[in-house]
Amino acid sequence: MWPKISLNYSPNFNLIKRSKKDIKFIIIHYTGMKKELSAINRLCNFKSKVSAHFFIKKNGSVLNLVPPLYEAWHAGKSSWKNFEFLNGYSIGIEIQNSGHDNRYENFPQKQIISIKKLLKYLLRKYNVSPKNVLGHSDISPDRKKDPGEKFPWKELAKSRLSQWHNLNEKKLIEKRLIKLNFDEESKFLKNLKKIGYLKISNEYSNLKKKIIIRAFQRHFRQELINGISDQECLIISKSLSKI
Repeated sequence: MWPKISLNYSPNFNLIKRSKKDIKFIIIHYTGMKKELSAINRLCNFKSKVSAHFFIKKNGSVLNLVPPLYEAWHAGKSSWKNFEFLNGYSIGIEIQNSGHDNRYENFPQKQIISIKKLLKYLLRKYNVSPKNVLGHSDISPDRKKDPGEKFPWKELAKSRLSQWHNLNEKKLIEKRLIKLNFDEESKFLKNLKKIGYLKISNEYSNLKKKIIIRAFQRHFRQELINGISDQECLIISKSLSKI
């Protein structure tokens, strides 16, 4: 069953139409604003210079703000694998949530149901791989935290709507907080690069590595976001880099 979508157009998009084959990614955001109406108004105000293709309300209602074949302004400075500035290659979905700077609440079940329906529709229509359904923090880890560690990536993956590992989680947790040696740390960073994160390497500052590791954890190890690589992170990254 496809989602019911209402039109609420935003003026914030590029006027040149793109082809379906240009769309490679779907990027999930939260609004980071306390009031839903304020978030919608901001995304539809030409002065804000921001927008997204779809907006999902707390009650699960879906708004179409920008037609998917036009480039909305949601990703900003971003990268994934060999792609940079992902606005031109992606569909953006904004979800109403107050975000980390406010009270960062759980995503209501009605929202999650609508997210699943919308993703199923978009993945099929635009032939996007579930591996390319990403969070804003994945593609802009130095700037963004959304949709954050409360977003149900694992649940979406069960419906083949996003990527997740297939490891035994009871055994996996036993590896948590076990430190990596230098060679293992290098392997972990190489795995992150294979998955798609910034061209991370040992030459990066400790702060920059920590920021990227936190983004990885927010998506794939949501119980502990500490920016420190360990054996659990290494095993997860190895599994994901092979998918």
